[in-house]
Amino acid sequence: MRAGGILLPVSSIPSKYGIGTFSKEAYEFVDFLTDAGQGYWQILPLGPTGYGDSPYQSFSTFAGNPYYIDLEQLIEEGLLIQEDCEEYDYGENESYVDYEKIYFSRFKILYKAFTRSKIEDDAEFKEFAEGNKTWLEDYALYMAVKDSLSGISWSKWPEDIKTRKETALNKYREELKEQVLFYKFQQFLFKKQWIKLKKYANEKGIKIIGDIPIYVAFDSADTWAAPELFQLDDTCTPVAVAGCPPDSFSATGQLWGNPLYRWNYHKETGYEWWMRRIAYCYELYDVVRIDHFRGFDEYYSIPYGDPTAENGHWEKGPGYDLFKVMKQKLGNKAVIAEDLGFLTPSVIKLVKKTGYPGMKILQFAFDSREESDYLPHNYMQNSVVYTGTHDNDTTLGWLDVLNRKDKSFAKRYLGIRSNKNIQWEFIKAAIASVSDTAVIPMQDYLGLGSEARINTPSTLGDNWKWRMVKGQLSQELAEKIFNMCKLYGRVK
Repeated sequence: MRAGGILLPVSSIPSKYGIGTFSKEAYEFVDFLTDAGQGYWQILPLGPTGYGDSPYQSFSTFAGNPYYIDLEQLIEEGLLIQEDCEEYDYGENESYVDYEKIYFSRFKILYKAFTRSKIEDDAEFKEFAEGNKTWLEDYALYMAVKDSLSGISWSKWPEDIKTRKETALNKYREELKEQVLFYKFQQFLFKKQWIKLKKYANEKGIKIIGDIPIYVAFDSADTWAAPELFQLDDTCTPVAVAGCPPDSFSATGQLWGNPLYRWNYHKETGYEWWMRRIAYCYELYDVVRIDHFRGFDEYYSIPYGDPTAENGHWEKGPGYDLFKVMKQKLGNKAVIAEDLGFLTPSVIKLVKKTGYPGMKILQFAFDSREESDYLPHNYMQNSVVYTGTHDNDTTLGWLDVLNRKDKSFAKRYLGIRSNKNIQWEFIKAAIASVSDTAVIPMQDYLGLGSEARINTPSTLGDNWKWRMVKGQLSQELAEKIFNMCKLYGRVK
């Protein structure tokens, strides 16, 4: 069935207090999606962010980002008062998240709420803690120990707790009892508020597309709690790490630095950790976009300690075996395969065998030197089309730097005669295409340039920051989106 959706990270919602949250503005965005005739809201990973603020380098693949907890709901519940929230500086520019200021304020505010909560006596909290203990116990202890050791990576912790000796685990659990409970409290609030928002969206006919990064961060509760899942040596140091080989975008490739999986071990366990991880995703989302799908067919292995990705090599991943087990254990779930980049015949075969829709990116289509699979006349129905993703510039930003030949080709292909509101011609091409689903980044609907770009891969310092500001969404815009989607059969 044809449908439309909008890509907007939770952090980009124009909530109060410096960053997007599960606030009334998030509910208003769901209403906007409904008015615009959309069937999907696509977000980025919801995990707690660390160094670089990337949702793809999280302290846990299960935990949620405490920044997204709506403080106004805590005021309503009597855990905070307005003055608690207003005594901090969250940054000067409402269009951008100032992560440093959020980091130095949010935990202090949440701690105040925690001290007033009597959370250990709360029946709902006890049920949450019990139902999520397979990951929550490790995550809360990991964060508490990390805080007590000034935030250093677990690989630099004292040997006894680094290697999870039972006596050390018990000692730290006792010594850091209050901090451990505080981290569990944060996760309780996160899950409660997110599920409430998701339920509201679902009742309005909006499904949530969430994102599962293929890799976890080295400095994460996941790696510390289960080092046997990863290619680490006896000292818990990675043997090799993840990345991408050199290509036309980067002469030295991309060095992501995530630990690689010990796939033989995963296979022996029936992919038990993966099944838990994926099943949990379906508690949070309706559709899961699996990031870097190619890595399940073959993954790029870079020797640990190398300064670039140039000396890496390809190794075989689990292939269809993992997805076969997933279908057996979890049933036929809605998945989007992120199959971008250079695709070998075996990756194409894997995507086809799973039956999952792949992705089509309009910005990749207009290379005047060659015929492209990303040109709309080459699409198949079982696909999801985007003008661009969180890793691309906005359509207007991209057009600004597109070379003359490619721009001329794009204009001829799309029949564009005027530069006025030119992004709508690209949006129209995506929505008119045969792809079952068309997802457009919110920035393109708003006609924003490079200032609204979410992420520039392989760069640090200026990513994940863009936010909508109050007043940018309008009934007029919702009607315009609705009319275009209705014209091309995408209104639910």
